[in-house]
Amino acid sequence: MSTTVVAPLARRGAVSLTGPDAVDFLDNLVTNDVTGMSAGEARFAGLLTPQGKILFEFFALRTSDGWLLDTLADRSADLIKRLTMYKLRAKITLADVADQYGIAAAWGPAAPAAVHGGWSYLDPRDAELGWRLIFPRAQRASLSGEVVPAEMYDERRVALGIAEGGLDYVLGDTFPHEANYDRIHGVSFTKGCFVGQEVVSRMQNRTLVRKRVTMITGTEPLATGTEIRLGAAALGTVGSVAGPHGLALLRIDRAAEAADKGEPLVAGTSTITVDAASLDCYRASAAARASTP
Repeated sequence: MSTTVVAPLARRGAVSLTGPDAVDFLDNLVTNDVTGMSAGEARFAGLLTPQGKILFEFFALRTSDGWLLDTLADRSADLIKRLTMYKLRAKITLADVADQYGIAAAWGPAAPAAVHGGWSYLDPRDAELGWRLIFPRAQRASLSGEVVPAEMYDERRVALGIAEGGLDYVLGDTFPHEANYDRIHGVSFTKGCFVGQEVVSRMQNRTLVRKRVTMITGTEPLATGTEIRLGAAALGTVGSVAGPHGLALLRIDRAAEAADKGEPLVAGTSTITVDAASLDCYRASAAARASTP
């Protein structure tokens, strides 16, 4: 691609976390290791319930005095409230700064330099997604590149199989493995404890994950929210879509069985094909679990 493309993401907002205890405070709570990071570096992480389900997900961008958390704008206030529950005596300050900073995605040859007076970082989930930008709203006009709708960014996400909470799975009711955090650098299995860590560790080491977000393709254009069915049984729901392609939180074990038997999955009037690599990963995991004493 010779043109740099910028997609402002109006659904995203920013939360500021500053103070002398900010690093330890955040690291003790979230799924990823955020210690030892330099200013301008970012990691993808989630804040879980004690039962191990994703309540919030965000990109944690290290700044010179703390963090900017790139998260869903309509969840910012709830994120601040949840983090405040854990504050106790920690010397931190939390603030919703969505009125000060906007979020965008960018790709193309000059994407890292598409923002002026803000921050840019390569998407830590998958480099093919391009760069994320946090820019002062007062300098929106200084974003460089061809501005395109957020739907173009979502098409890239769908093509790469990258889910987003609130669009492709329900926040508060989904485990990190089901949202593929173990495959998109969203969880550290070597750091110390975090909220929900015991459940995540058990799923990693002892559990065969039978439900995951996966790519699907229909014989007709797909619609968000449509149930995916195998006969009378509901196996999942269509999330983000791009024409006949989409993402779905799906019973991958049942989908693999159906594929092996030649039984069709349907979503509305569309016959569904499930990403072959996802099915193969499940089969390999199932075989490995079966052979473990």
